[in-house]
Formats: sequence, C-alpha cells, structure tokens
Amino acid sequence: MPTLTCPWYVDLHRIIRPILTSTRQKIELKAEDLYDKEKVDLETIVIEDVFKLLQCEDTGLNSEEAQRRIELFGPNKLEQEEQNAFLQFLGFMWNPLSWVMEGAALVAIVLSNGDNQPPDWEDFVGIVLLLFINSTIGFYEERNAGNAVKALMDSLAPKAKVRRNGTWSEIESSELVPGDMISFKIGDIVPADCRLTEAINVSIDQAALTGESLPQSKKLGDQCFSGSTCKQGEAEGVVISTGANTFFGRAASLVGQDDDTTGHLQKILAQIGSFCLVSIGIFVVAEILVLYAGFRYNYRRGLNNILVLLIGGIPIAMPTVLSVTLAVGAQQLAKHKAIVTRITAIEELAGVTILCSDKTGTLTTNKLTIDRATIRTYGPFSADDVMLLAAYASRTENQDAIDASVVQALGDVARARAGIKLLDFKPFNPVDKRTEITYREESSGKLKRVTKGMTGIIIELCTRNKTEELENKLEADVEEFATRGLRALAVAYEELDSDDHESEGNGFELIGLLAIFDPPREDTKQTIDDALALGVKVKMVTGDQLAIAKETGRRLGLGDHMYPAKVLKDGPAPGGKHLSLDEMILDADGFAGVFPEHKYEIVKRLQGLGHLCAMTGDGANDAPALSRANVGIAVEGATDAARGAADIVLTEPGLSTIVHAIRGSRVIFQRMRNYSIYACAVTIRIVVCFAILAFAFRFDFPPFMVLIIALLNDGTIMTLSVDRVLPSMTPDAWDLAEIFSYAVAYGIYLTASTIALVTIILKTSFFYDKFGVEFTSGTVYPSANDPQLHMIVYLQVAIISQALIFVTRSHGFFFMERPSFALLGAFCIAQLVSSIIAAYANWGFTQIEGISGGWIGVVWVWNIVWFAPLDWIKFAMKATVIKKLRERHVAAAAASQESGVPITRTQSRVASIHESLYSNRVSFIRRAARKVGFGSKISMKPEELQRFSSIQAQRTGATLARNPSRTAAA
Repeated sequence: MPTLTCPWYVDLHRIIRPILTSTRQKIELKAEDLYDKEKVDLETIVIEDVFKLLQCEDTGLNSEEAQRRIELFGPNKLEQEEQNAFLQFLGFMWNPLSWVMEGAALVAIVLSNGDNQPPDWEDFVGIVLLLFINSTIGFYEERNAGNAVKALMDSLAPKAKVRRNGTWSEIESSELVPGDMISFKIGDIVPADCRLTEAINVSIDQAALTGESLPQSKKLGDQCFSGSTCKQGEAEGVVISTGANTFFGRAASLVGQDDDTTGHLQKILAQIGSFCLVSIGIFVVAEILVLYAGFRYNYRRGLNNILVLLIGGIPIAMPTVLSVTLAVGAQQLAKHKAIVTRITAIEELAGVTILCSDKTGTLTTNKLTIDRATIRTYGPFSADDVMLLAAYASRTENQDAIDASVVQALGDVARARAGIKLLDFKPFNPVDKRTEITYREESSGKLKRVTKGMTGIIIELCTRNKTEELENKLEADVEEFATRGLRALAVAYEELDSDDHESEGNGFELIGLLAIFDPPREDTKQTIDDALALGVKVKMVTGDQLAIAKETGRRLGLGDHMYPAKVLKDGPAPGGKHLSLDEMILDADGFAGVFPEHKYEIVKRLQGLGHLCAMTGDGANDAPALSRANVGIAVEGATDAARGAADIVLTEPGLSTIVHAIRGSRVIFQRMRNYSIYACAVTIRIVVCFAILAFAFRFDFPPFMVLIIALLNDGTIMTLSVDRVLPSMTPDAWDLAEIFSYAVAYGIYLTASTIALVTIILKTSFFYDKFGVEFTSGTVYPSANDPQLHMIVYLQVAIISQALIFVTRSHGFFFMERPSFALLGAFCIAQLVSSIIAAYANWGFTQIEGISGGWIGVVWVWNIVWFAPLDWIKFAMKATVIKKLRERHVAAAAASQESGVPITRTQSRVASIHESLYSNRVSFIRRAARKVGFGSKISMKPEELQRFSSIQAQRTGATLARNPSRTAAA
C-alpha cells in the first residue's frame, strides 16, 4: 500500500517536547500543536465547503472511489509498532531473580579464577544455558498465547455503518476513508473524525479527548472525533480524516501508549522473590562467616559452596512459570470466548464472591418478540391495526431491538412504510423513552402521528381518551403482563388538522398495548446453580419493571427477594426486616428499574462489605460501574464503549460463559499457587540443606550438579501451566503467609531427609549391612567429599525435590488427584535422566563419580519412604498453622467491615521499583486491545477541536486535489 507524503506533515516529536508535563497525565494541546500553523488557514469551514473539498456527496462514495481513497490515505487504524522478538526474548532474563543467576555466572567466570585454578567454565556455561532455556520456553508459550488472544480480539474490531453505492451497510471501521457518509447512534463509538450532516438529539462524550466531564450536545455542522462515545440520539456525518491523521491518532503519537506490564502479579512475585532472596542471603552470610572465618577455607572452595546456594536456591523459573501460566490461562479463557483485557482480572475473577448480572441477553435470550395473542386494544382499532401503527412508529434502518421486534412481527417488513410518506421521525432516547412518527397517509392525504414507548410516558400524552377507568385498565394489563414476564409497550395515535407536520395534533389517543417477551436462556438455571456451587452469589440487576424481574428470578431459581432501585436512595422501609441499606443489598436477589448510576452504587456498597464483585454491562452508560467493579464484564453484543471499560469481554451470549471464566480463572490461580509453594519450599530445602551439610560435615557439593537439578526441575515444572488441577469450590485469594508456612514445613522436612541420609552413610554401616552396597574405594565409611557420595546426594535431592510438586498440587492425598499427562511424563523423563546420570556420569571436572545400581535402588527406596508422610505434613499444617492464619484473616475482615474500610479493585500500578522489575510477560494482551481501540488521555479546548477539524478538511481536500480520480480528471 503506498504511503502518502505531504509537505504539511510535521515532525510530531519536535513539537511534543515542550508540551509534555512532568506527570505525563494531562497534556494541553492546541490545533497548532498538531499541524503547522504557518501553512494552514485556521478559520472554520462550513459543512457545504467540506463536501466540495472532499469531492463527495451526501449519498456517499462508490466502491471504486472508496478503494482508491484507502490506497491514498491508508486504513482507518493506528499502526502499532510490533515488539522486537529478540528483545522480548531477552526480557525473560530481566528480573531480580535472573540477575542473581547472572551474577552467579559472572562469579563462576571472573571471581572463580583463583588458587591457581582456571575459571569455572562449566558452571558458567550451565548457568547461561539454564537462563536461555527458561527464556525460550517462556517466549514460545507467550507467543502462542498472544496469537490466540489476538485472533479472538481482532474479531471485536469496531464496525461502522457507512453509505456506499447509495445504500447503507456495515463494514469494519478500518475500511473507512475521507468522504464516506457514516451513521452512529447511542452507545456507538465514533469510528472516524467527521462533520455532522444530520443530528437528532445528539450528545457526545469526549472525556477521553478533551477531559470534559459532561457529554457535549452536537448539532448540524459540528465535529465529532474518533474515539468519542455517542451518549444520546443518532447522527449522520461525513468523514474528514482517518487513521493516524485523526485527532486521536495525532494525539496518541504525542501522549505515547500506556503499557500494563506491572500490577498485582508483580506484587506477589516481588514478595515471593524477596522471601527467596532473603532466605538465600541469610545462609550466604552464614557460610561466609563459618567457612572463611571459622573453617579457614581457601578462596575457591568457599566460593563453590556459596555458588551452590545461589544457583540452587534461586527459583529462576518462577517469573516465567507464573507469567506463562497466566498467558496460557488467557489463551484457555479465550477458548471459552472470554477475552481478558486486564491480566490481573484473572486473579480477581478467581476471588469474586458476588456476580451482578444483567437480565437481558445474559440471563435471557435477548431476542425480543411480540406476543400477538396477548395484544390489548383500547377503542376502535383492531389488534392488526395496532400492530401496523406500532410498526409505523419504528425505524426500518439502524433499528434497536424493540423496533426490530415490532417490524418483524408484521411478517412483511415492507408494510412498515407501505402507503405512507414519512415526514418526521423521533427515535428512542433515554430521556423521552418513546419513538414518534409523523406521516402522510397516501390514500387519504391526511397527516397522522403515532408514538410508542413506556406505558407511564405514553398515558400522560393521551389527552383525548385518558380517564381514570382507562388508566386502571392499562395498569391492570401491565401488571398482568409483568406477572407473566412480559414487557408492556404502549401505542398512541393522533391526527393533525393542519398541513404542517410540526404542528400540534388533535391529541393522542391510547389505542393498544403490545406484549414483548424475552424468554430465559435454556442453560441459565443450571449455570446459576453452578455459580452457587462455586460460592458465587448471583444478583439480577435489570432496568425492567420489578414484577418482570421477580417472575424471571422465580423461573431461574434466583429467588424473588428483589427491590426497586429507589431503595438505594430511600433506604429500607421503617420496621422492615433490614436494619440498613447495606444489609438489604447483601440480602437481595436483585434490583429492578436500575439505571447505570444505581449499578455503580450497588458495586460500591458490596465492596464496602468486603466482597469482590463482578458486574456485567453492555451499554455506554455502564462504563462507570464496569470500572468500579473488581471485574467488569462486557457481555456479548456490548457497545464498543462498554468493551473499552471492561476487564473481560465476552464474545458468546449467556451467563454460562462467565461461570466458565470463573472456573477457568480458579484453575489458573491454583496452578500459580501450587508452583509458588513448590518454588519457595525448594529454596528452603536447598539453602538450609547444603548450608547445614557444609557446617556439619564440611561437605562441598559441586555447583555444576545443582545446575543439573535446576535444569531438570525447570523443564518439568514448566508443564504446570497446563496441569490438570481441581478449581477451588470457594473464592480464591493470595495468602503469602500460608504459602510461606507450607514452604518452610516442606523445606525443613526435605532437608531432614537428606541430612539423615548423609549422616547414616558417614557415621554407620547400615546400608552396607542391609543392602551390601559400598563405595568404589572399598570403604564402608567414605569421606565427606567422596565423589560417589556427591552423586548419591545429587540423586536423592533431584528425585524427592521434584516429587514434592505432586503434594503441593493436591488438596487431599496426592494419588487422589491425577496430574496432567504432560507433568507426569516430564517428571518420569527427568527422573530417568537423573538415574542415568547417577549411574554413568564420571565427570572429573565436577567431583562426581557414577554409583552402582544398588545405591540407585537404595536412594529410590529412601525417597519413597520419606515421600509418603508429606501428605500428612500437609494435613497437619492445615489443622494447625493454616487454620490459625485463616481465623486471623476472618477476624481481620470482620474488623475491616465494622470500621467501614472499603475494598476496591486492585489497580494496575507500579507499587515500587522492586515490583516493577518483575515484568508480567503478558503485555501482548494490552497491545492487542489497543489495536481495536481499547483504552488512552489528553486535554483540548472545544474551540481548538473545531479549528482542528477545519484543518483536517483542508488537508484532506488538498490531498484529493493533488490526486484526482479518473472520473474527475475526465
């Protein structure tokens, strides 16, 4: 695709430096900052001149011209610079734990060159190989996960309604070109910079562009910019600029892009990393004091012992394993059609205790239909007449769900405009809550007007036949509909005496009541039962009437303890069973008549009661509640604005997708928790074990063999990211005190298993007497640094340390929860390799020597005997230490609730320099989200926006003038 080069393009980087503020949070821009003020006329261009400059008409472009312009101007999207794959690969080696290993490599190659010995090349190569293997596995898994999530994310690319070849159609917004005629309505994100050619009660939210807190009304000729949200009404406009030349595109190049690479996971990684580093540091200092000051070791011998602690104690794979687990988890959630746009939402979704769900489209099918058998009529009109007049008062293009259901109920859609001439149409908006058409009946030439909408609004308009009797009958019919889960839509009619379609009529007359039905989804009841079994209470939050909400709740098994939204303002009734509003909200099964601000209030209060809350939403006005919730969920079919505010975007309808996501997030959480316990336990096991062996027996274990243990461990442990684990049946949360407690218990126990083995070998002839095994030196009592004793210790540590994962991954006995075939296979291969090394590795450079099959058998039996009680240690910890910790947490939560301390969502932020060093390796999610328009904040005054739009039109016109179409040239 050719690139357009124009002399009026300027170097934005040259402009930006004096504009940026130190906080980088708010940038004040003027039109001149985005275009060279010396080369342009900043006067406002009227809409008629815009059409001339863009060489287009209000009927739109034809396909051939649109294709020519997309080649000229490029696609309507911001090109993202792809992350360098090599730097991405190296990023896996950039964190404090890797730095310790990299430091150990430098120690091996630089500082080990002493005591007339060459540098420790073997350990250096081994450490570097270990780092590269970790990076390779992490890089491969992240790329796979990133590609899967990106593919699904791309399916959410914003769409635009465009008029081409004289007809309206829907295309991807990236295909828009200057000169296109577009339309948008409430809930849509404006797909490109445009000037309005038609505006009906239009209100645009430009907060992301100008910082204005309130939506701005727009009229004919006004500008609307890409990325702003239509809050009310509907509009048509002509596109004046696309892609990088839009206001959003030019501003984004100034502001730069946020990258969500630090957050809650980094906090956890930092604390676990600190636990490991402190543990290692304590014993490294102890070894320096004891080995050098106490035992008077020479320089190289003491350094080798320290290297053992550094290499073996650092859980080098931890950042990779946890991050890859999240990345793979995001990929697995994508298979359930749930796209994660904020990675920490996976952790928080695992801990959600209350799910506030929309009714329409989530609990129900969102396929509205008119129940013709229940149509109520008032006056001389028949049910068919009412149906036809209601169809007149409905849009036939750009329809909302109600208009579509009414028109489709006719059978023949063409009847909705047959025999009439449309004079004026007012679409539905949240203020008026009705639609209205004024038309001329072709058969009689009379002007007539029909309106349909909410019953309370319509009956107030009916001045001709409104009586107390009629109001009572209407109310009774609405209540009857409500008890059956039907939604009422009133229809009224009037005639105009004059020939002016804007004049008053002779008064509206209520003529009928339509029943609209949205049946529950077939899977909803079972899904709610599944959510309750997972410890998640589902509350219905709907804008429908209270009676409809109760009936739907009863059908679904949610319960009918539901309240109107006004209780959120008025509080519980005096003398009722609820003493406070918080108590009522917690007890309620749902709320009816809810507006977006009510959703926000419900979430805020539930969080204040100590709950992690998920909230579903689909409209532009739901954005505040979605942002406030711990996990904001944009349901299938949500507006682009709701998707942008949500943490998880669903691409399939129904509540079952959400429950699948909850279950999937808990599986992911369990994998991360299992590995965290394992990694911390192995750190304790290595540093405590080898430090005590050095202190007690002056045992000098070869650093290279610790590298072999780490290498085999990492290869096996990486499979935890796809391990088969049982999700918790209660909401999850990180409890580092619990993780560290388990780790210390397991680590000390495994340390005892090794020290006991070495003590028995060095101090007794037990194994020779019972099994007839001896050393090649022919002695029964070897020296502390016999190469074969080193090999025995290597094999014992390698086997039982890796087997620990089967204990940490299970809730009960390890054999009751089958691991994944990947984990089991990797474990078996690693143990086979370890046993072969033990039998045949006679590596003189690392002071080891192969041992007999008898010794290998002894070590295996020894490990099996010591492995069996590990489950009982786990149970003992649960019954004592862990129980106490959980009781303390419950008490703390209760105290927090009494003090009124609110619980809010975990914000993605750099809590400290230390935490920020742990890159979470899932920035691919944020990159993919940005490509479809999620996210980005600057400030610009409205008058500057208007000037900027004029400049855009001029520049686009100049480009078209320099590149005329063949038709124009002819």
